[in-house]
Amino acid sequence: MTHDEPQLTLQPIGRVIDGRACPPEEGWEELESVVEVEATWAEALDGVEGFSHIWLLWWLDRRDEPPEALRVHPEGRQEVPLVGIFATRSPRRPNPLAMTAVELLGREGRRLRVRGLDACQGTPILDIKPYLCRGDRISGATMPDWLEQLWAIHDRQRAAGSDPGCR
Repeated sequence: MTHDEPQLTLQPIGRVIDGRACPPEEGWEELESVVEVEATWAEALDGVEGFSHIWLLWWLDRRDEPPEALRVHPEGRQEVPLVGIFATRSPRRPNPLAMTAVELLGREGRRLRVRGLDACQGTPILDIKPYLCRGDRISGATMPDWLEQLWAIHDRQRAAGSDPGCR
């Protein structure tokens, strides 16, 4: 970093106080979690309950070391093509940042009950943003074939009762 670049400072605004255990288990997409915002940020939640979904930005506090390789087989599966880490949702990233769109089930004071959070209990929350139906939904968005292939593998493993979960 040069002397002209600003110092980056992040402070958690809250934590996941009730959520999934780590390592990840199958079915986190349907798991309900509770996020508690620090008291100093409580008023910033006013109006959030009007949204059905929100984005949670969080710190990968239990992540592996930064990636050694810039290209990987997603989830270490050799049957899936080699792609760059920016084409994956792997926790092995240059910076330990993550975001998840979750369903907002309710608000009680400074606690938000959500569904579909892949962060672990105790994870620091960095920011909360509303999911905007117009701005966040992208009509005609596409994904590569390998991702459909990966999801088909997950579906077969779940049906067989042997899904090891994401890595």
